Amino acid sequence: MKLKHNLSKQLLTIVILIFIIIYVGVAIILPKSLIPLYEKTIYSYLKNPLDVASEDINERKINSNIAYIYVSEKTVYSSANLNIITSLESKQILEKINKRQGKFSSENKTYYYNTKEASNGYKIIAITDDTYLKIIREELLEALFPILFSTLSLILIIVAAWSRMIAEKIEKLKEKVDNLDNEKFKEKYEFKTDDELRVLSKAIDEMKVNLQKDEEYKNQMYQNISHDFKTPLTVIKSYIEAIEDGVENEKDGLKIIKQEIQKLEKKVHSLLYLNKLTYYKDMKESISGKINITDILEESVKKFKMTRPDIKWEINILDKKTTFKGSKDMWEQTVDNILNNFIRYAEKVIKITVKNHRITFYNDGPNVDNKTINELFTPYKKGIKGQTGLGMSIVQRTLELLNLSISVKNEKKGVSFIIK
Repeated sequence: MKLKHNLSKQLLTIVILIFIIIYVGVAIILPKSLIPLYEKTIYSYLKNPLDVASEDINERKINSNIAYIYVSEKTVYSSANLNIITSLESKQILEKINKRQGKFSSENKTYYYNTKEASNGYKIIAITDDTYLKIIREELLEALFPILFSTLSLILIIVAAWSRMIAEKIEKLKEKVDNLDNEKFKEKYEFKTDDELRVLSKAIDEMKVNLQKDEEYKNQMYQNISHDFKTPLTVIKSYIEAIEDGVENEKDGLKIIKQEIQKLEKKVHSLLYLNKLTYYKDMKESISGKINITDILEESVKKFKMTRPDIKWEINILDKKTTFKGSKDMWEQTVDNILNNFIRYAEKVIKITVKNHRITFYNDGPNVDNKTINELFTPYKKGIKGQTGLGMSIVQRTLELLNLSISVKNEKKGVSFIIK
């Protein structure tokens, strides 16, 4: 089972964890890492009294935190406070000292010492326990903790305010997403900071616009398809009834019915292919495949020559490389739909040129007005002579999947469709 925590609680948890980590670092790790520095300070603390130490230990004012041992060839003296600092005897201490300065342990306590050779042959040893080290550590922590606490408290306040602000923005974005498909959707919120959440808000607004466009497109498609199918079905139904009533000759009636069925078949085929394009996005093998465009062009021209034998058909291959990305089915649909459009308007010539990895389709029919050019690839929009359909929409969507584009250019005489 997943635990549910809002953003504010998550950020608060993170701040507390940071606080704990810093506390561990300052209270435990830092003091241990500073021990060499503390010890260096203690050695300096022991060295200063040695520089002014008197040979007569009974006459000098002794620092109660430091004990002294005077050593000559014959005698060993110690200051009166040695037994206060340590329970060890002078001789026991001397057995542990083997360097100019250092430390040793006894009875779970650590002692530090520093030595000096006096001019009269005495060796003076200053010794103290770890009390001074503890004092330094406590003073450091006492100085650091108020600063640390104040700093982290300020950070906590800032993070809490920031998390609240972020949470409010996310709530607004959630409200947007929840209402994408209804009228409660609020297009604009005031995001004063130009950050990633503002960018996300704009992206959601754009998504809403695109969803509205898709919905309008679908509704328009349904209406157009219904009308497109209704006409031939009405004609078929009428001729069947006319044949049954003996009003229409059976042979002529069946001929008309057959023609209308062929029209319906083409429309159904176009719709199925248009729907198929949606799934091509997930079929990488279809999009990343390679085909020889020359073969596709020759096969398509051969088919359409039968429909318009009066037209002069030309294929000019001026590229050595004639392979294009995509499947045979995709390119057949593209070329067939363009040529199917061309045979309606061409007068005498349809010419196809492959050059610089571009395919140019030209026909010598009438020019296309600017308004029609802009809507030429929209499903069921009226084209030249009021023609409508899905063919050019299929062409554009197929090429988009292949990262190609198609443009329309009016020539001095005729029109060119350019794929690049």
